[in-house]
Amino acid sequence: MSMRYRRLGTSGLQVSELSLGSWLTFGKQVGDETAEALMKVAYDNGINFFDNAEIYSRGESERVMGRILKRMEWPRDTWIVSSKAFFGSGGKQPTQLGLHRKHVVEACHAALDRLQVDYLDLYFCHRPDPNTPISETVWTMHQLIMQGKVLYWGTSEWSAEEIKEAHAVAGKHHLIAPVMEQPQYNMFHREKVESEFAPLYGTVGLGTTIWSPLASGVLTGKHSLEGDASSRLRMAGLDWLRERELNEARLRTVEELKNIAQSVGLTLPVFAIAWCLRNPHVSTVILGASRTAQLEENLHAVEAQDLLTPAVMAEVQRVIER
Repeated sequence: MSMRYRRLGTSGLQVSELSLGSWLTFGKQVGDETAEALMKVAYDNGINFFDNAEIYSRGESERVMGRILKRMEWPRDTWIVSSKAFFGSGGKQPTQLGLHRKHVVEACHAALDRLQVDYLDLYFCHRPDPNTPISETVWTMHQLIMQGKVLYWGTSEWSAEEIKEAHAVAGKHHLIAPVMEQPQYNMFHREKVESEFAPLYGTVGLGTTIWSPLASGVLTGKHSLEGDASSRLRMAGLDWLRERELNEARLRTVEELKNIAQSVGLTLPVFAIAWCLRNPHVSTVILGASRTAQLEENLHAVEAQDLLTPAVMAEVQRVIER
């Protein structure tokens, strides 16, 4: 398997087409040894981007990743690490969350400490903050970059309008603008990446680090309405996700997609990830994994994307739009 790389939007940064995320796994679903094994498999196969956030396991995910990065001693110029600010790492005081200058700066310092790094390669605003002017956040991110604590900044689950406003502020004041957005994208969640953001790729050069390529596991093809008690959708506190993702019509669609995948010799998970990679506006697909075998299988999506011909893509379109 040979990893391929894409530019992060119109920036010069090259990110691996597949990256490794730690939401729901590091510091929670998997032990530290498994987390280390996953990162090693990822790095050895050319993955150069590891995604994290302050809220993941209330900071524990970043601590786990930081310890592994320290232990591995991989040259710092060979990998990219991110954090995200908005939700805080567990505190509920108004100063402990949001995108106001105080929290964004303090969250950055805390992430640097937990990850044991001198700077964050990517720093995301994890959600829009209706209580903070976008101009305040843009200025704060620019200042963190000027201080050498952050290299690139971006957004996650922002609207196209909010991203445009951030660019307008940056343009007006000659500040560094956001270069990437982290939206959900998969066969069942296409609106933002394919429609809403369409005008932004050519105008502001938006890069995307997409999450949930398997629709929270639904596109593994292993789910039924009764479900597997060990699956991600059965985890405590994720009832909202289960109700949104699991229904009879969707599971019927999954069966049809599985047949298309098999017709080109692929498992459904690899096929679904490869489908995301066929979109040229996707900079990297963030994979979640709880076992190394699962990650090793999904890495085949890089080469598998070549099997998704225009005819295969049209067949997928027909099934998911019916």
